[in-house]
Amino acid sequence: MKNPVYINSIASISPLGTTREEIWNNYKTDKHFIKSQNFSSTDAFAAFLSSKQKVEVENLRNSESRFKALDNSVLYAIVSARAAFQEAKWKKEDTIGINIGSSRGATQLFEKHHKEFIENGKVEVLASPSTTLGNISSWVAQDLRTSGPEISHSVTCSTGLHAILNGVVWLQSGFADKFIVGGSEAALTPFTIAQMKAMKIYASQDLDFPCQALNMDKKYNSMVLGEAAGVACISNNTENSIAKITGIGFATEELKHSVSISANGSCFQKSMKMAIGDKALNDIDAVVMHAPGTVKGDEAEINAIKAIFGAKLPALTSNKWKIGHTFGASGILSMELAILMLQNDDFIPVPFSTISKTPNKLENILINAVGFGGNAVSILISKN
Repeated sequence: MKNPVYINSIASISPLGTTREEIWNNYKTDKHFIKSQNFSSTDAFAAFLSSKQKVEVENLRNSESRFKALDNSVLYAIVSARAAFQEAKWKKEDTIGINIGSSRGATQLFEKHHKEFIENGKVEVLASPSTTLGNISSWVAQDLRTSGPEISHSVTCSTGLHAILNGVVWLQSGFADKFIVGGSEAALTPFTIAQMKAMKIYASQDLDFPCQALNMDKKYNSMVLGEAAGVACISNNTENSIAKITGIGFATEELKHSVSISANGSCFQKSMKMAIGDKALNDIDAVVMHAPGTVKGDEAEINAIKAIFGAKLPALTSNKWKIGHTFGASGILSMELAILMLQNDDFIPVPFSTISKTPNKLENILINAVGFGGNAVSILISKN
């Protein structure tokens, strides 16, 4: 990176809560938010928004007629973007770009409209625009009344960190002054759960912690889905900065099949090396891992970290054991965890993991994400 890019705010809606204090307090406990629920004809573990948050989303939906036909993935993004924009104290007349992505997009609405088509041979008038992935960023732009570029994309589970990459490049190129970046996911539907179960990667054991991310002794897959959105405001301006992005990295590796990752996590190795850049390895204090809770996924990332850092590993953590895998939003929520740890100078370990140990200091934290397609992203954030 030519120069650091500053994080002026970050906001989210997830099972952890919506306010900074609530989210941090929930990180400070060993409580997780995963429970079993029936999805059509099958039971499955998942991490849901709270009843209070669901009321907030429904209040938003009913606040204006134009919001009534929107998918939850869009509404979650609007809730988070409003909070981040307010915290950053930005003005609508600024040149502000938006890049908010989603792995699955308007999952709930798509399933609803498809069911109606199968049953009746017809769909509602707004079926097409309301299920288009691009309506996440465009609706946030309409709500905030910004006039800069707006981009929506899907890079599966690394979508949120890819949004940060895009925002950094736009800022450093001089084509925008400020960028709103993030990811949103509302994929807790019967069809999505069925897809994950079909891949044999979903949690099936009713344990104290159903998602065993960073338990390197597990013999079974334990991925769990969650719902969430996270949005950050980034710029070249240090004013109101809560942390800074000091490195970005990305890579794609050749696949043996559509959902594979190499045993040594070669894409992670490349992305982490790029993000670390010229920094000394012992300056990297912690890594917030992608760690989906699958046997091969967790092992590949650990192998990549060992290949980079050798015997002296940084502190390792993940939040998926608490809130599940939130697909396109997961990278932003990982960055939020990293920011909170920097702000509070306190490390959040994985309670059942023997490799998740407290570091001596917290100044530079690496965040990883990878998605189907062998694409990895690493972001390095640092204290101001």
